[in-house]
Amino acid sequence: MTTPEARLSFNRDPGMSELRDDIFHIKTPLLDCRGLSPGAAPKVRLKMECYQPTGSFKIRGIGLLCRHLHATGIKRLVSSSGGNAGIAAAYAARQLAMPISVVVPGTTSASAVSRLKELGADVIVNGDDWDAADRMARDLVDRDTAGYVPPFDHPLLWQGHSTLIDEMAMQGERPDAVVLAIGGGGLLCGVAEGMERVGWGDIPIIAVGATGADAFDQSVHAGRMVELPAIRSLAKSLGARKVAQAAFDWYGRRPIVSVVVSDRSAIGACRRFADEHQALVEPACGAALSLVYDRHSALASYASIVIVICGGVGVSLPLLQGWEEGTT
Repeated sequence: MTTPEARLSFNRDPGMSELRDDIFHIKTPLLDCRGLSPGAAPKVRLKMECYQPTGSFKIRGIGLLCRHLHATGIKRLVSSSGGNAGIAAAYAARQLAMPISVVVPGTTSASAVSRLKELGADVIVNGDDWDAADRMARDLVDRDTAGYVPPFDHPLLWQGHSTLIDEMAMQGERPDAVVLAIGGGGLLCGVAEGMERVGWGDIPIIAVGATGADAFDQSVHAGRMVELPAIRSLAKSLGARKVAQAAFDWYGRRPIVSVVVSDRSAIGACRRFADEHQALVEPACGAALSLVYDRHSALASYASIVIVICGGVGVSLPLLQGWEEGTT
């Protein structure tokens, strides 16, 4: 098994220095959370990754990986994703003038498929979940000698995602905790790496999953990697049946608190965030936000926190309304 130390040493390969300043993502603002009672604790700030050109933090790491593959002479890309990762990969491929195939599960929304096609991707539908789509993507990579762009499990993805912590360290004071959503664990790996780099290794990460998409939490409680039999949550972008090994390994190396919330809490947080910040985010992001809006006990001991607003393109006003009414 590859150790976290070995994976992180790859991230620091000096040969990658020319790729560290990504050209696809933007520096996002760190904003105060609106709508909270004056003087309420904890103080909450929001790292607004929903403002990225592709709608989510994914472009940070995926953009870096795609640039690396392009620089090594790869001519074609293949990705597997039902949403944010695939859209980030398609966006990067278009910027690099590279053809890309994105394999999506049958549960992928029509709007996501349409957006992938608008970005020039060849969209292939396979299976009922991401795992089935990913198996086909890997077969295509082997057949076409293409470059594989995974949604969450690669050291260059984590290196790219870690840049949001570099920005946070320059934008505001040191928080008492960082809150983020967790599915496959790519964001957690990037945030943990970035926090080590800026001297925040002792600051807890609160990793929030949704019931039915809680592979990380189940793994933590079992003390071993657990694979879910299926994804049973509306938070589809948290829909990895098994987390990256590196995410599980980070749990044993630094303070991480695992929390699971209901779909109802996540959706309610999406609605409140839309009302107060005029921005739509997916239920995955709503899961992290719900800790503040529901005054979750996991935040009780902290005076200040930052929530990574990871964003997401798989949401619209009609979808949000349907989730609230139980009709979607």
